[in-house]
Amino acid sequence: MTTLKSRLLSVCAACAVAVPITSFADVNVYSYRQSFLIEPIFTAFTEETGIKVNSVFAKNGLVERLQNEGRNSPADLLLTTDSGPLYQAVDLGLTQAISSDTLSQNIPAEFRDPSGHWFGLSSRARLIVASKDRVDASTIKDYEDLAKDEFKSQVCTRSGKHTYMVALSASIIAHHGLERATAWLSGVKNNLARKPQGNDRAQVKAIQQGECDIAIINSYYIGKMLADEEQIKWAESVNIIFPNQSNRGTHMNISGVSLTAGSPNRDEAIKLIEFMSSDKAQSIYAETNYEYPVKADVSWSDLVKSWGTFKTDSLPLAEIAKHRSDAVKMADIVGYD
Repeated sequence: MTTLKSRLLSVCAACAVAVPITSFADVNVYSYRQSFLIEPIFTAFTEETGIKVNSVFAKNGLVERLQNEGRNSPADLLLTTDSGPLYQAVDLGLTQAISSDTLSQNIPAEFRDPSGHWFGLSSRARLIVASKDRVDASTIKDYEDLAKDEFKSQVCTRSGKHTYMVALSASIIAHHGLERATAWLSGVKNNLARKPQGNDRAQVKAIQQGECDIAIINSYYIGKMLADEEQIKWAESVNIIFPNQSNRGTHMNISGVSLTAGSPNRDEAIKLIEFMSSDKAQSIYAETNYEYPVKADVSWSDLVKSWGTFKTDSLPLAEIAKHRSDAVKMADIVGYD
């Protein structure tokens, strides 16, 4: 009988050159996270365990690739920059559950799937930023304030259907119900200074250039802009606001990981996920990308510490995820884009 290993070690009949294959002890990762962010973690993991990590990076399309490859996919893990692709992969049946005491201890319950299909590895706050020159930051305390008439023609955001905006809108639905959330998003739309466009950095640039006065961004982009000579002036033009400190707390999102349904190297892949929740890996996340570690006792970077402590929304992301479909429909209903 021809074994799987023998098939993978097949030899090209025409050239008699062995086809290179991935070792059975390797872990193969499909990653939406850029290499410079994760390679230091993979390198540390290999040094500690001897297990090599191979990664494929793409800005989009990896969930679709997993779906097309099915059980024949070489991927062991799906690594994401946001919770959205994790939910999508789970819904499509592309993941499998993990039961791990290490992950349960290291990762707070609100940042992992109750069924064990996905795990948050780092978190970021969904901030409000406002022009230092043109806005009194004390007048903005909550996400809900962005719908107030006093901020007419002052707000700029990404598309209402971008995964970051969808996550925030879903959280508003989770806390207030669909009717009130729709009224909120309609109010924000009415306060837009321009058509939704660009990424989070583009919103801060627009504030610095006077196109708008207020925006919603992920916290780590402030760190990234301060580290970029051209973009420092953008970041320095705004005040940071952690919303909803007197009530539910600031909305948090995650980068995360799932074990694929057909993982060829399941045990090694789980070891890598557990390592990524460890003190060593969490510190790399914190220092490299200005993110918040999900492991509670790991220190924030000095820059992130300088922004101050804040209250976070403790509603589990799994609960918020139930409203993502409605959040997308809501953007259409109000004609947000």
